[in-house]
Amino acid sequence: MQHAVGAPLPPPHQPGQGSAAGWSPAGPQPGHPGPVPPPPSAPGFTGPPPGHAAPHSHVPHHTPPQHAPVPPKPDTTGHVQLPPGGPVAMPSAPPATGQADPTSITLAVLLIGPAGAGKTSVAKYWAAHRRVPTAHISLDDVREWVRSGFADPQSGWNDHSEAQYRLARRTCGFAARNFLANGISCILDDAVFPDRPVVGLGGWKRHVGPGLLPVVLLPGLEIVLERNAERSGNRRLTDEEVARIHGRMAGWYGSGLPIIDNSQLDVPTTARVLDDVLARSIASPPQW
Repeated sequence: MQHAVGAPLPPPHQPGQGSAAGWSPAGPQPGHPGPVPPPPSAPGFTGPPPGHAAPHSHVPHHTPPQHAPVPPKPDTTGHVQLPPGGPVAMPSAPPATGQADPTSITLAVLLIGPAGAGKTSVAKYWAAHRRVPTAHISLDDVREWVRSGFADPQSGWNDHSEAQYRLARRTCGFAARNFLANGISCILDDAVFPDRPVVGLGGWKRHVGPGLLPVVLLPGLEIVLERNAERSGNRRLTDEEVARIHGRMAGWYGSGLPIIDNSQLDVPTTARVLDDVLARSIASPPQW
């Protein structure tokens, strides 16, 4: 049998006894004197009136004093309500009198390209130089959150690496929707293949929303090879793999998606071209 915390426990029950030895009920018992009267009050002390026992005189309590709740200071941080993320809708089309300014509106952008195209560098620069809050989400970074048991696609594309890719893409989409719902633009980058549904656009549209604006970054093969040679770790591919990926990315030509050849463009210039491309995409969204 359980008892409330802080309540006095009843005495243990012994067979044939009404109460346990050593525990005295309130009333006098045979052979025991009655209650002992309290000592006289000290001079200057006003005790309880005659006939009334002092409260809690026979059972001491150690209840802490009760205090009124202290109101929070004006400069303390409270609970901030965050809107839940939902599918990202298409950005509003510009008025007929002019072109939309992509630098000052909330957008969700997917930057596509082969390894060595400069996706991450351009995405970071673009995100850091906008007029509105903007986040950069790299699928490769999210994939590499897995430390032990990481399935590196360079070791072979299999069910394990595909599952980690899908999980990373879904995580990126979840993050993007939440950023967008709270007024923060997003640019995501990924090596999306036009000829492979598993690593394709459909998953991005499903996880982010129809308002995602895809743009392909596709420099020449010699540029991609040079940039890949500067990489290290598992981000660096063999020249044969780079050439194979670059050749498959050429399938984006004729797809209807905007393509930027940044072979002769530095990062700031590529970011400005990206803004021009996005302004056209907002005015006339690509079909994908």
